[in-house]
Amino acid sequence: MTVQRIDAIHPADLSRADLELWGELRDSTAPVANPFMSPEFCQAVGRVRPGARVAVVRQGREPVGFFPYERGRWGRGRAIGLGVSDCQGAVLRPGVSVDPHELLRASSLSVWEFNHLESGQELFLPYATGGFASPVIDLTGGYAHYEGLLRAGSRKFLKTALAQERRLARTVGPLRFVFGDQDSAALRTLMTWKSAQYRRTGRRDRFAQDWINHLVRLLSDTRSPACSGLLSTLYAGDRLVAAHFGLRSRTVLSCWFPSYDRAFASYSPGRLLYLRMAEAAAGTGIEMLDLGRGDAVYKDALKTRDLTVYEGAVLRPRPGAALHWLRNEPVRAARRFVREQPRLKGAAVRTLETVGRLRSRRT
Repeated sequence: MTVQRIDAIHPADLSRADLELWGELRDSTAPVANPFMSPEFCQAVGRVRPGARVAVVRQGREPVGFFPYERGRWGRGRAIGLGVSDCQGAVLRPGVSVDPHELLRASSLSVWEFNHLESGQELFLPYATGGFASPVIDLTGGYAHYEGLLRAGSRKFLKTALAQERRLARTVGPLRFVFGDQDSAALRTLMTWKSAQYRRTGRRDRFAQDWINHLVRLLSDTRSPACSGLLSTLYAGDRLVAAHFGLRSRTVLSCWFPSYDRAFASYSPGRLLYLRMAEAAAGTGIEMLDLGRGDAVYKDALKTRDLTVYEGAVLRPRPGAALHWLRNEPVRAARRFVREQPRLKGAAVRTLETVGRLRSRRT
């Protein structure tokens, strides 16, 4: 099929028909209904990021695909919501052929950068510079089946978590879990915890950026089958001890911002929260918890398998693309080298923790 026209518009200008088609294409073509690939997520980003756009691919007058992105100076483009988006790419009708460089040209982009490109995005996969495991919990067999897998593969983890759960209830108070908590104060507390965690571990504090704060609050009020904000909370007695805010579709819960009260760290309340979340999610028809890209001991213990996401960039021969390559590629190559060397990776983590401690002392 030959593409005749590509129109770049603001996400707010998508018509009702566009939104319906976008949802239908995702339902019929996506192996996983990740909420980060929904039009609702794109529109939410459009309300907090001035450079947010969607390239609408048309065959004649009929839309046949959507490419969400953000445009910065010199035509430097990035995936919509880059920095917080855990799934990226284009949404195209099967059989539609698009030249990625023509797509960038029509979008006034010299480069398009991604770091969580979805598997199956054949249009952009040739431009990936690395693939990374994104662990998931498969709940298609129900929670009892999943718990059986934990007993077989992560027996010590599960046994310890259940013992800590009993000890927390006995010491602090009865446990109460809320799946879909509407308490805005609990969400604010979670964001405060997470901000402190970023600083403590030497990482960039995402909640120091106004647009991310606004985006989370917007999505906390979003209710759509393809994308709804979901706050999960765990209380011991009357005390909030752990919380998580993520996005859900009909079948997928994308884990996003988890954290806990460090006063209860010895009980590992984050582990308890994830187990309660998995049980509640399975009970509402969710088939997968996407734990997200990144190494963590708890993810290795909880996961049943891995998806693969990719990072990289599509470049056109323009000055903005050259600037992007000079600025980003050496850093990306260095990070790849460090990740592939266990000793260097461990040293990098320890350095970040040291930076976090120094930063905490100053504040």
